Amino acid sequence: MIDLYSAGTANGFRASVALEEAGLSYRVHKVDLAKGEHRGAEFLKLNPAGLIPVIVDQDGPGGKPLTLSQSGAIILYIAEKAGKFLPKDAARRAIALQWFMQGATDVAATSGTIFRLENSVPEKTPSSIDYFKQRLLGFLSVCNAQLAGRDYLADELSVADLMLYPNFALRKALVDQAGGFANLQRWGAAMASRPAVQKGMKVLG
Repeated sequence: MIDLYSAGTANGFRASVALEEAGLSYRVHKVDLAKGEHRGAEFLKLNPAGLIPVIVDQDGPGGKPLTLSQSGAIILYIAEKAGKFLPKDAARRAIALQWFMQGATDVAATSGTIFRLENSVPEKTPSSIDYFKQRLLGFLSVCNAQLAGRDYLADELSVADLMLYPNFALRKALVDQAGGFANLQRWGAAMASRPAVQKGMKVLG
């Protein structure tokens, strides 16, 4: 059994979507970020950085419990544990990891910056927010080009798609407003229709 400590953010949804797609047994512990539960002593024992998601796999490597944070690391761990989402072909696997990292370091990081500029920084500057929104759309346009003639970023459902989808879903209004992105929108609709993705995105209610 895997314990998932999560909240309703793209980071959290990446973990729950991956667990659902992998078909692994898990139970959810909702962390109320608004109440500061991620800064409480009990949660900091799981992740001293005070960030979600965190998983605790009671049956980790060697049969020993494993505590793991960082949504990217969690996706890769789940993929390896389930034997899914990492292509067997070496070249395709490398491509999947390339797009996995693009989702993590470019798309997710920029989306997170937009959230902080809109909600957390002392001075909210519309021009700065717009700059990062355009930067995010630029990164997503690269994904859109990669998806031309492909169902998935690496031709088969992989860690790359699990990394990208939650950010796409939470930023879909921005993509809709920008217009275009036909390949990305087609991919997003296909991902959204998957029962495991639907459940993973609603796991917190």
